[in-house]
Amino acid sequence: MKYNHKPIEGKWQKIWEDKGVFHAEDNSEKEKFYALIEFPYPSGQGLHVGHPRPYTALDTVARKRRLQGYNVLYPIGWDAFGLPTENYAIKNHIHPEIVTKQNIARFKKQIQSLGISFDWSREINTTDPDYYKWTQWIFIQLFKHGLAYKKEMNVNWCTSCKCVLANEEVVNGVCERCGSEVVHKVKSQWMLKITAYADRLINDLDLVNYPERVKAQQKNWIGRSTGAEVDFKTTTGDTLTIYTTRADTLYGATYMVISPEHPLIEKWADKLSNIDAIREYQAAAARKSDFERTEVAKDKTGVLVEGVKAINPVNNKEIPIFISDYVLVSYGTGAIMAVPAHDTRDWEFAKKFDLPIIEVVKGGNVQEEAYTDCATGIMVNSGMLDGLTVDEAKKKIISWLESEGKGHSKVNYKLRDWVFSRQRYWGEPIPIVHCDKCGYVPIDESELPLRLPMVESYEPTDNGESPLAKMTDWLETTCPCCGGKAMRETDTMPQWAGSSWYFLRYMDPHNDKALASKEAIKYWSPVDWYNGGMEHTTLHLLYSRFWHKFLYDIGVVNTPEPYAKRTSHGMILGENGEKMSKSRGNVVNPDEIVDEYGADTLRLYEMFIGDFEKAAPWSQTSIRGCRRFIERYYNLQTILNDADSIRPELESSFHKAIKKVSDDIENIKFNTAIATLMALINDITATGAITKEELRIFTILLNPFAPHVTEEVFEMCKLGDGIVAEQKWPEYDEAKCKDETIEIVVQVNGKIKTKLNIPVESEKNAVLDMAKADANVAKAIENMNIIKEIYVPNKLVNLVVKP
Repeated sequence: MKYNHKPIEGKWQKIWEDKGVFHAEDNSEKEKFYALIEFPYPSGQGLHVGHPRPYTALDTVARKRRLQGYNVLYPIGWDAFGLPTENYAIKNHIHPEIVTKQNIARFKKQIQSLGISFDWSREINTTDPDYYKWTQWIFIQLFKHGLAYKKEMNVNWCTSCKCVLANEEVVNGVCERCGSEVVHKVKSQWMLKITAYADRLINDLDLVNYPERVKAQQKNWIGRSTGAEVDFKTTTGDTLTIYTTRADTLYGATYMVISPEHPLIEKWADKLSNIDAIREYQAAAARKSDFERTEVAKDKTGVLVEGVKAINPVNNKEIPIFISDYVLVSYGTGAIMAVPAHDTRDWEFAKKFDLPIIEVVKGGNVQEEAYTDCATGIMVNSGMLDGLTVDEAKKKIISWLESEGKGHSKVNYKLRDWVFSRQRYWGEPIPIVHCDKCGYVPIDESELPLRLPMVESYEPTDNGESPLAKMTDWLETTCPCCGGKAMRETDTMPQWAGSSWYFLRYMDPHNDKALASKEAIKYWSPVDWYNGGMEHTTLHLLYSRFWHKFLYDIGVVNTPEPYAKRTSHGMILGENGEKMSKSRGNVVNPDEIVDEYGADTLRLYEMFIGDFEKAAPWSQTSIRGCRRFIERYYNLQTILNDADSIRPELESSFHKAIKKVSDDIENIKFNTAIATLMALINDITATGAITKEELRIFTILLNPFAPHVTEEVFEMCKLGDGIVAEQKWPEYDEAKCKDETIEIVVQVNGKIKTKLNIPVESEKNAVLDMAKADANVAKAIENMNIIKEIYVPNKLVNLVVKP
């Protein structure tokens, strides 16, 4: 029989949606299962075959869970604000709203052609005012609680996108989005105080089931450390405060380094004899990204601050101060003490500028051949600390600093507050006005959503402000507090705003009174299984956890964490082993694969391609093999009989397959689950027949991977009432999953002589008798004395012999 996928796949996609088969139930008595993907950004390029991999993976899980009786929520929506759409609109003179609608329509058609069991009745779009009304509402709550604020700061500026980027959006010194140079500018920015949640973002990782590498990336990004803040007086009377995790090495601090942007430089300007050289260095540093400035392997550069010195608080010695670009004003205090004997970077800097190097931890000098970790040595050349261990010295020096008023213990973080402003058009308007009398004031919540007005030009202004700054009619308003003249905020929110809480809106997407009802949030929270890319570990995942914790604190949600479980998928690469991209010419369009081979083939192949968590290259040859498997399954009906039971000779194979496929789906071992079904179909065809019950069970097991063809076979062969998606997942009997016999090896003096098939759990003496009776073993032990008989149950026999 020839299998024609085209009419069959369209037929079943329409039936599913018309019947609402995959629509989650409200107010259900069933146990819930909430599966979530990172919702897609609808770019103009459409899908390539790498995109459906995570969609299909969680669809496989979701379909199985429905068959197991769960009330499954598997929703879909669009993360549709952002720079790519705006840049395309600017280039092609099309309003971004129109571009977004076109892109969504294309993406939706492509995704629906794959038969993913999304609940389309809950579809959301971050650019819909009914959606971003609640994004704005959350921002107002953050503002009211002091977690949203505005300040002048040094920011990352993309020279191409003409907008501010968060540190997380600068990758290897260039813009994550466009790859263009990123420079520093001082601008007034809206900030979100994510640092207030730093400890909880680390500690609460103990509450969730995330891969260890994801947890490690989050912890490293937050960068919590315990140390001390130490005050270094200067010869001007000012104080330079530094943060260090190694206050025990203070006696070895022979110079200080401050950021080129440190505010004290301006205060000292008239005292500095080399101010021109300092200005030149400041300008050069401003042209570098934070990544370039802090790269460990780069050449050490700096300028001596001539005219001011620092005073080491433990010995009152004057030490020089340098400016250097590897110190960032945005991290810590913007100043460091340098201990060159015990820090490689400080040592390289000291050697270049001919500065003193004093060892203060015995054996911990970074340049000694017998170098050991200076965190475990004994203190030397350290006055009151001499002879102490490092841990003892840390405690003593911090106690002394606190008693002398020269410092105190401190917990520090690498995490910075979130730069939330974007000087662009295509984003959520920030619902704040500025009044000369009242300052920054949120608009009344009854006025939400504050809609994004239509504009003719989407180009940022010459001074880097948002296009909204030119819209006088929209800009001018009245103050909600005093009724006086006020101006609207012209910055818009970043793309990360809408994606920081979207999982909550899926729970109750049509609610116009709240972002979701209390009842819906209580029932569906938390997300049971969230899959996303590793590239979002320090961006979206961190941001959404922060927003959720804030909403938990103000009583909107009922769980401290949004996602109970997180998994990550590997990319599908081009056939040349490189990342798919137009520039590399290796993009595979899923539309072409669906047209030629069918959606089920594409789905099956994407799950069979290899370890789900690892990258895998596309193979046109292998996809043909998956198509042949589907055709073999479809043609099982040609050997079908009406028997309503599993034949004894296949009973063990079926029970093992049910167990294996069930476990593998839950453990994201989709490739081995499919391999199990391939092996089972071989066992079936070897008998020359298949019973109705055998085909029914095989069909349900295959359904999560290949839903269209399984629905068709189920209907054609009248395997049960209703459709496959409404059936019950088969159960297995553990006793029938065990092998009746098992192969063991037999050794003589550790060398393998034969292999035996023995009944499982055989008695030792019986196995030894069988082993000795084997011809090869008998020959090896002939005329020998058996010294020892070793039997490892169900694994091996070893006979130790000598003449």
